[in-house]
Amino acid sequence: MLTSPIFIIGIVFMLIGLAVGQMLKSKFKKYSKIPLSTNMSGKEVAEKMLIDHGIGGVRVECFQGKLTDHYNPSNKTVNLSPEVYEGRSAASAAIAAHECGHAVQHATAYSMLQFRSAMVPIQNASGKIINAIVMISIFGGYFLFNALPYNLILYVIIAAYSVITLFSIITLPVEFDASRRALVWIKQNGVVNSTEYNSAKDALKWAAMTYVVAALGSLVTLMYYISLLAGRRD
Repeated sequence: MLTSPIFIIGIVFMLIGLAVGQMLKSKFKKYSKIPLSTNMSGKEVAEKMLIDHGIGGVRVECFQGKLTDHYNPSNKTVNLSPEVYEGRSAASAAIAAHECGHAVQHATAYSMLQFRSAMVPIQNASGKIINAIVMISIFGGYFLFNALPYNLILYVIIAAYSVITLFSIITLPVEFDASRRALVWIKQNGVVNSTEYNSAKDALKWAAMTYVVAALGSLVTLMYYISLLAGRRD
């Protein structure tokens, strides 16, 4: 069956992703207990970083949820979860500065962010194609494989996963660069002391690992389908 081995790959990377996610939550919880020597809240850290970079027109807002922090380029908002928005810890400072790092990327037309943003519609469409094929394979695989050539289905899956994998890979430098900008700024501007800086750096490292796992999972899945197609050609 076309999808059965991929479920094993999916489960493996899902478990790895869950483990990394739990580690991130553990680190955030740990570093959230470390009071920031400057006593700045995540909101204040974000606003100061935006001001220091001369960025206007970007709002810092509280976004409900846990670790739901993100920058929205469409409406120019830095959205911080309540724990980060109100928090006065090394963890909240790190995450707030990281999201502002994306705002700085947007303001300075960082090429990788622009490339990633341009790919969003294609990536979303590719995800819908994959979901549709998986659902049809599960509930109507007999009709699918009799209606269309097996190789054609593989070509469609490979094309869709190529887009998803490229998007995942492009996301890595975007996230790493945002963390780099955040760490440089909080250190140079005295937002954190040396101990707090190490905690912030470790928290952002585990946040980045979630994207690394996603990229690896997508790449392994793509290679699996390519091997299936290559095997049929032999």
